[in-house]
Amino acid sequence: MIHLSDVTVQFGSQVLFQNASFQLLPGSHTGLVGPNGSGKTTVFRLIAGEQEPDSGEISRPKKTTVGYFSQDVGDMAGRTALQEVMAVAGDVTRLGEEIREMEQAMNEPMSDDAMAELLERYGDALEAFEHGGGYDLESRAQAILTGLGIPPEQHGNPVESFSGGWKMRIALARILTLNPDVLLLDEPTNHLDLESIVWLEDWLRSEFKGSVLLTSHDRDLMNRAVDRIVEVADGTFTTYTGNYDFYERERDIRREQLIASHRRQQEMLAKEEAFISKFAARVSHAAQVQSRIKKLEKIDRIELPSEEKTIRFGFDDPPRSGDEVVKIDRLGKTWPGPSGDTSVFGGISGLIRRHDKIAVVGVNGAGKSTFLKVVCAKTEPTDGTVTLGANVRLGYFSQHAMDLLSPDRTVFDTVQDAMPQSNIGVIRNLCAAFLFRGDAVEKKIEALSGGEKSRVVLMTLLAKPLNFLVLDEPTNHLDIRSRVILLDTLARFSGTILLVSHDRHFLRSIANRVFEIDHGQMRVFDASYDYYMEKKQEETGQ
Repeated sequence: MIHLSDVTVQFGSQVLFQNASFQLLPGSHTGLVGPNGSGKTTVFRLIAGEQEPDSGEISRPKKTTVGYFSQDVGDMAGRTALQEVMAVAGDVTRLGEEIREMEQAMNEPMSDDAMAELLERYGDALEAFEHGGGYDLESRAQAILTGLGIPPEQHGNPVESFSGGWKMRIALARILTLNPDVLLLDEPTNHLDLESIVWLEDWLRSEFKGSVLLTSHDRDLMNRAVDRIVEVADGTFTTYTGNYDFYERERDIRREQLIASHRRQQEMLAKEEAFISKFAARVSHAAQVQSRIKKLEKIDRIELPSEEKTIRFGFDDPPRSGDEVVKIDRLGKTWPGPSGDTSVFGGISGLIRRHDKIAVVGVNGAGKSTFLKVVCAKTEPTDGTVTLGANVRLGYFSQHAMDLLSPDRTVFDTVQDAMPQSNIGVIRNLCAAFLFRGDAVEKKIEALSGGEKSRVVLMTLLAKPLNFLVLDEPTNHLDIRSRVILLDTLARFSGTILLVSHDRHFLRSIANRVFEIDHGQMRVFDASYDYYMEKKQEETGQ
């Protein structure tokens, strides 16, 4: 459907792509992967027509509709949420008006030629109107808004009343409602909760019939919603037929094969070059020497792609806490409001034991973050008690923690402040383990992205002698590679963890217990996250 042929894109001295090609096939669901800065967003912009390549061609059939969701939602004002979503189908709305006008015109007397011309235009308009989903536009927009977590009673609210994260959902709903031939989704899950991510996954798998190009930090989404992977790395595109897990396995196999071929070629080259060097001055071997020189000139040298090494930081074992880390007794929390108090949860009890790794789950707005704040004494409970056990040393991560970083400090300075007794080598090793290598440790906090700031906060937390980590959405803003590093670190952590995350792969890999907050109550599952999901599916009959 869409072909990128021999595309080259360069920014200054940085070459993103060099004579690179790939195809976006009709009906295919393709995942776009690659390290930060490799050019994934540039690929989206090229396909969307927002950017031209320096050389090469981008071909797409005429009348192909492309819908592009990016992190830049633009201005939203003067409409309700539903009107904003439906406005994306302006062409379809105009077609509907033209169809009604043509239907009225058909009732008027006209020549046969004029009627034939009108009928032809009418047929084309009907086809385009139907293709654009004109007959069910409003119901489709309502269903998509609701699926993305905005309930029907809020569809009529002005867009100005929504926060930035909720505006991102409205922007995503616009693109999905458009129902384009080609759907480009650049990190659509960044501002979605778990329920909305699952809804989007199901919608892509069962509802959308066009082509999808998707990049996301959510591993489960990339596994379940795509059937091809295109890797952007080292200036080229490499295609893998399968989901993200398949891509990782196949990529490692291909790399091992390439390394083996490179090693054999290097051995052969060394042998040939040694022969040339030994007999270059001998007239009796001149013909053989020249033959081997020409042979070497014709050989295509195998180049190994760049690879960032994964560094594991050896954290010291935290001090031992008591066996009972937290005792929760009939806990309740109510927030005061202009129209009366709002109860978040009430009467919940439970026990957090040493070595527990607990996932706190529940629908958006159920009170998960509030529960964590109460446990950490960041807010007072309205009812009940939270009692920390003996020798519990608690560390708390939230998105708000990123705002507390000193913008003028460097990454190195910030980590050093957290571990003042450690030498430079230890601090640099920790920074390298969290992907701050070389000069990157000298970057100022104010120049970092959201994901980089998250990594800095997590480093400062993990560097301290803590035995109880309370983590509220630590995976937000982190790409898949950063999530793997954090996952590995937490899996090796010998203390206790209480965790909220929308990353199902993360929860599945970490949690050995689940606390579900639902309708103000808490249910405890003394089992894995997979077991919890199985029980939930049994309850809902899905």
